[in-house]
Amino acid sequence: MTDTLEKPIEKAEGAAPDQGLAAAPKRLFIKTYGCQMNVYDSERMADVLRPLGYAPTDAPEGADFVILNTCHIRERAAEKVYSELGKLKQMRERKVARGDGGMTIAVAGCVAQAEGEEIMKRQPAVDLVVGPQAYHQLPELLTRTARARGERIGADFAPHEKFDALTPKMIATRGGEGPTAFLTVQEGCDKFCTFCVVPYTRGAEWSRPAAAVLAEARALADRGVREVTLLGQNVNAYDGEGPDGKPSTLARLAYALAEIPGLDRIRYTTSHANDMSDDLIAAHADLDALMPYLHLPVQAGSDRVLRLMNRKHGRQKYIDLIARIRTARPDMAIAGDFIVGFPGETDRDFEDTLDLVRQVTYAGAFSFVYSPRPGTPAATMAGQVEEGVALERLHRLQALLFEQQTAFNAAQTGKTLNVLFEKKGRYDRQAIGRSPYLQAVHVEAADHLLGQIVPVEIVSGAQNSLNGRLVDQGTI
Repeated sequence: MTDTLEKPIEKAEGAAPDQGLAAAPKRLFIKTYGCQMNVYDSERMADVLRPLGYAPTDAPEGADFVILNTCHIRERAAEKVYSELGKLKQMRERKVARGDGGMTIAVAGCVAQAEGEEIMKRQPAVDLVVGPQAYHQLPELLTRTARARGERIGADFAPHEKFDALTPKMIATRGGEGPTAFLTVQEGCDKFCTFCVVPYTRGAEWSRPAAAVLAEARALADRGVREVTLLGQNVNAYDGEGPDGKPSTLARLAYALAEIPGLDRIRYTTSHANDMSDDLIAAHADLDALMPYLHLPVQAGSDRVLRLMNRKHGRQKYIDLIARIRTARPDMAIAGDFIVGFPGETDRDFEDTLDLVRQVTYAGAFSFVYSPRPGTPAATMAGQVEEGVALERLHRLQALLFEQQTAFNAAQTGKTLNVLFEKKGRYDRQAIGRSPYLQAVHVEAADHLLGQIVPVEIVSGAQNSLNGRLVDQGTI
């Protein structure tokens, strides 16, 4: 995962004319930091602004409206935002000096939620601050700003309001994702891990009603989407209202999604070990559409450190859980998250983490050195680990994880995997798709198969991707 994901969104046909800001089309640039949920939120921000005549552009220099959709998880996240805001301020001043109009600047997402007032004070160039639950208010806030520079902060709204703002027409015409799409089903977290800001920036756990999720999924399938990734800060805690009016589960939602014609693949991220229920494990055995790749963070392999993190599960519970999942789905590939150098972590604690990794074996993982987040309990804990010690541990852990990932990819050589082709490759007629295990697969002479799921023989595997060839090119 990278610190920054920029995803310009394609202009939709038939965009509604501007409703009062200006007669000419406006240009929108959204820079997205962090996770897939922020990518999803950025796409929805583009959706709610489209009726005002805003069409996406791929560079801020030509934009009339720039949104920084921020993430508070990574180290120095706010400082990166302020640095970007300084550049945008200068860019706007140059536009005005050239007589090329102005530029409205907004900060959205988790940094906006956590530091809204401070952002406005520290960088007066910011016109709007919008928390992650309030992007559906962007048209109203933008109109106010354009007319009178009135109310500029919109951070305190219930999650259901932003999803209610997604009308059926808007869903049907949302920006094109190609054959894959993200679909947010749950937001917030009630776990309060001591290192994490999510409960403070995204709020309590809340799940969308199953009917709303299914309606959006059907609209995506009608537009050619073959694979959806269900998103949530704690997605397997999903308990949205089901058809009977009672709370559903992620497993029941998966069964319903698997019935949608054309929707062939279902993924979900990110999960918590304590919410990996029996019915969800059983669904992995029952549903071919539910992909055999599970991102299930553990964070550490030491019981003592897990208690300090307030993870509410021990190492053996996690190891046993992985065994149960693999019994239900023997080909299941596991991905994880790890934090090294957590306050109080000893050499023995770190060795326990390495031991857990060796027992589980991972097909992929994200690993980081612990960095304090202001306002979280861990930030003031005793026993902060020296940076040099933490980095040395990280390098050792990553060497082991990379070895396992490379071995997993190499083990696919000679197998035939169904690949969903998503985009063209760098070379003529090359196409890139995803295996059931989320590996990138490069295949020659396959550019005519975009959007299709095709059997591919894997001829080699490297650390980050696979190379393959079409099983029977003469019949495809």
